[in-house]
Amino acid sequence: MPDMPVLDPHGDVRALTAALVDIPSVSGEEQAIAAAIEAALAPLPHLTVVRDGDAVIARTDLGHAERVVIAGHIDTVPVAANLPSRVEGDLLYGCGTSDMKSGVAVALKLAAAVARPTRDVTYVFYECEEIEAARNGLARLGRTRPELLAGDFAVLMEPTDGEIEGGCQGTLRADVTVTGRRSHSARSWFGVNAIHGAEPVLARLSAYQAREPVVDGLAYHEGLNAVGIAGGVAGNVIPDACVVTVNHRFAPDRSLEQAQEHVREVFAGYEVRFTDGAPGARPGLTHPAAAAFAAAIGGTPRAKLGWTDVSLFSRLGVPAVNYGPGDPNLAHQQGEYASLTKIVECERRMLGWLS
Repeated sequence: MPDMPVLDPHGDVRALTAALVDIPSVSGEEQAIAAAIEAALAPLPHLTVVRDGDAVIARTDLGHAERVVIAGHIDTVPVAANLPSRVEGDLLYGCGTSDMKSGVAVALKLAAAVARPTRDVTYVFYECEEIEAARNGLARLGRTRPELLAGDFAVLMEPTDGEIEGGCQGTLRADVTVTGRRSHSARSWFGVNAIHGAEPVLARLSAYQAREPVVDGLAYHEGLNAVGIAGGVAGNVIPDACVVTVNHRFAPDRSLEQAQEHVREVFAGYEVRFTDGAPGARPGLTHPAAAAFAAAIGGTPRAKLGWTDVSLFSRLGVPAVNYGPGDPNLAHQQGEYASLTKIVECERRMLGWLS
């Protein structure tokens, strides 16, 4: 059995980020990194540490009137020949550097360094954020151990390039089915080719004009795109079905149900089957705890153009924002990297807020 990786939460946050990146943790394979995080935090006397599946929760209990939650997912998208990590100048390259092991490193460093924070803190490191919502580790905790996520305010250490991003977009996936009629390809005129029939579906997507609504002062940009297409029976058969899979990212002024109805309207006349979905979350930056955090961190908040677990905290009644050192525009890329300077700056600002 291979040795468990060792993490030093008291060391330099840049080295800690590299150490986390070098533990492969593709969604569903987070056992090693969860064990390493648990081993790093369990000896710290100011923390109570709980392991739930491959989620690790560490809490202070100093009796403060306010409790904040600092959370980050420990999984990554599949490795794309971008491990182990490497440093070039100010940039740390590797799978998950931006999304979001640099943010996890900052949270892990805070958990070790701030023994007596100015408010009680719950640190949550969880699995399976990058895949379907049904497997999300934070959502599981929300269903089975909601007391572990209770707080007055939450910070998701998602990649935001060192700026606060409010709320998040909702997301859904749907299969749009085009039907036809099978026949022998040598006598194709006896059939109706469903793959050819998908052209109007793709035309509707190409012509789609995405909304750009302003919600609570922050500008969002929606999107509706094909992310997959499947059809075909055999090399000598005219296919009778073709499925176009679409992904819709919608602003938080629409509910999941309203977004689903919008997709049905766009593809009127076709069978639409929803396969996944999660609502967005409004920015909530007017909440006193969120406003205080924004004042401490500085900068100008902007909209989160993507889905994050801010949505889950919103459903639990906990106002939350996204804030982390990674660049969201680099997430999931083979050449993903994080700025070492921004990792240190994020650590400094968070330490100032908690201390």
